[in-house]
Amino acid sequence: MCVLLAVYPIQIYAQQVNDTLTISLAQTWQKAEIYSRKIAISKKATAIASTEILDAQRERLPELEVMGSAEKATNIPIYGNGVFTKPTSQHEVIHNLYKVGADLYMNIYNGNKLNLKIEEDKILHQLAGIREAETISGIRYQVAARYLELQQALIFKELILKDIADQEKQLKEIQSFYRNGTVLKSDVLRVELDLSKRQLTLVKIENDILIANQKLNIIIGEPDEKVVRPELTQLPVDVGVYSDYLAQALQHSYAWHISESETHLGELHVQQVKSNVRPKVGWYGDFSYANPQIFLYPYNPSWYSLGVTGVKVSFPISSLYHNTYKLQSAKLELEKEEEAHHDTEDKVRQQVKEAFLRYKEALVQIDVAGKNVQRAEENARIIKVSYFNQASLVTDLLDADVKLLESRFELAAAKVLAQNKYYLLQHITGIL
Repeated sequence: MCVLLAVYPIQIYAQQVNDTLTISLAQTWQKAEIYSRKIAISKKATAIASTEILDAQRERLPELEVMGSAEKATNIPIYGNGVFTKPTSQHEVIHNLYKVGADLYMNIYNGNKLNLKIEEDKILHQLAGIREAETISGIRYQVAARYLELQQALIFKELILKDIADQEKQLKEIQSFYRNGTVLKSDVLRVELDLSKRQLTLVKIENDILIANQKLNIIIGEPDEKVVRPELTQLPVDVGVYSDYLAQALQHSYAWHISESETHLGELHVQQVKSNVRPKVGWYGDFSYANPQIFLYPYNPSWYSLGVTGVKVSFPISSLYHNTYKLQSAKLELEKEEEAHHDTEDKVRQQVKEAFLRYKEALVQIDVAGKNVQRAEENARIIKVSYFNQASLVTDLLDADVKLLESRFELAAAKVLAQNKYYLLQHITGIL
């Protein structure tokens, strides 16, 4: 059973103003995927890779060429007394030559190069798809980070507003005690100074909200002035076990699958180099319709047609010695890719381990911060009673109030941080 841990509620979300967009994290992801130029580029790359497969498959079809010519020939001069003298006679020829025809060639076998090319294009298409999914996941994590950053700033604003209201109420009580001569003027001044610091903190937090709001708007394609209000998010407390996350990463991790695909490309490259020393077999055909007939003697000034078909076989003997070091280089490249794949696997394991432990750490931090809030509240209550009973100093009172505010900030920040680490873990394992 999965227990849900809610982030500190934000009451100001209910205050709808003009030009305000209340949006869930899932809706934010959808808008970012539509607007993101990086995702659009990756989708284009996947489409290009798909087209490359179709182009390679079309190469199975025969090559067909049509041609036509019209020529004018002169008589053939005969130089009976030498080439530097005038011709002694002219040999009459057929002056007008016409020809139309078609050539056909179909590859039957070419060392399996075409099949290897198609297989390579399929792997490249798969690789482009993985990179597209990786880009989408990266954008989702970036959006989640901005979304949570804005959510944290709004939570901080609510906390500081509540604290300022409490401090103003407390200031009125201290001013009343001062008028009755119970406390010193310096106590009033110290509380007013502390209240001013809180108001300055509120200004900083409001600026943080505007900055975080703009960052999120840029990602999701909204105008800078659009006010975004994140919906209440929830975090599963069920951490799971490291082995499950590692198994998911080895099945879905983008870096691991990219490295695996590049290793397959290395294997294909070795096969492609080996295919250089294989024979080439093709079927060809040639048909022509021409005038005059000068293909066979005696010539004839009439139209004629001629068709030739056959099988052509060739073998590149020079590749037996040209291909030696090419093959050696391809095998070394494959060994390099295999080592890189093992290195990537090690990095994925390390990243999953680190993200998993940081996520657990963040959940522990929530528990500790929650207990610290309870302690700070009780401490502030005791100090306040003690101060108004003139048993403690105003500095103790202010210090207790600051500790309480800090503990509440830390709890809110811990809850947001835990969500951030959760989405980072999902991104690393490839399931975001």
